[in-house]
Amino acid sequence: MLVSVVICSYNRATYIGGALDSLYQQTASKDNFEVIVVDNNSTDDTEQVVAKWRSDHTEGHFHYSTETNQGASFARNTGAAAAKGQWLCFMDDDAIATPSYIENIIKHIHDKPEAIGFGGRIIPKYIPSEPKWMSYYVSSLVGNFDYAPNACAFENGKYPIESNMIVKKVVYEAIGGFNTQIPGVVGTLRIGGEGKELFYKILALGHTIYYDPSICVHHVVEVKKLTSEYMYRVASGIGRGEKTRTLNNSRLAYIQKIVEYIFKLGASVILGIKYCLQATPAKAWPVIQFRIDALKGLIG
Repeated sequence: MLVSVVICSYNRATYIGGALDSLYQQTASKDNFEVIVVDNNSTDDTEQVVAKWRSDHTEGHFHYSTETNQGASFARNTGAAAAKGQWLCFMDDDAIATPSYIENIIKHIHDKPEAIGFGGRIIPKYIPSEPKWMSYYVSSLVGNFDYAPNACAFENGKYPIESNMIVKKVVYEAIGGFNTQIPGVVGTLRIGGEGKELFYKILALGHTIYYDPSICVHHVVEVKKLTSEYMYRVASGIGRGEKTRTLNNSRLAYIQKIVEYIFKLGASVILGIKYCLQATPAKAWPVIQFRIDALKGLIG
């Protein structure tokens, strides 16, 4: 087995079937990959939906397991432990893989034999449509990720995003997998940035992380959920994750991150003014609010 796709799921009964369909319909041979769904204490019909889906789709290697410790880091680690593939691919339960997703992952592995980890493009799929206040900078909070038009190495500390990231299993195990001190979502509290912490460990070993836009997924974004409360949870969760990550390094690293966030807040004010001058004032405040909320999470 070459690739194990790990999908941690929490109350996504509406979308998990679509994610599995997209992987079932891949152009790559089903013998080259497996899919492991890890149910992380779902209270909806996720278990029943996955069971019915598996009974209707008998080809390939599609598995279901559970993890009772709440948080994506716990669930991803559980999926990784059960994986038989040489490479671990992490995809969200509300993502849709493009038909050549696995094929392009395999191609990247063959083309870059020195690769240890890499990631691809994430395109938001707004339901019903993109809100007028959404901008490039805020869209990162809902998973929008388009690092470069062509395959290349990540630079300047950039890294793949959790909903479309691939890492060699032996390296993942060597660095201890995802840090459960940065679990993701636990109830209404978010402590995010688990993917960043994982890839920074890989970078610290001297490896290069790659980006390949042909490895692409579409990520569902329900506009009705994009409330100020939701955006606060995401943005402040980024700050909380950075607080945990930097304090694990040193107090100085944490202070430097506070300074960086203050600088970014100032930059967001300038950007907001620019949006107003460009006659798109609806985009101005969300950019500033993003940085305020992230700073609150960092110093809270």
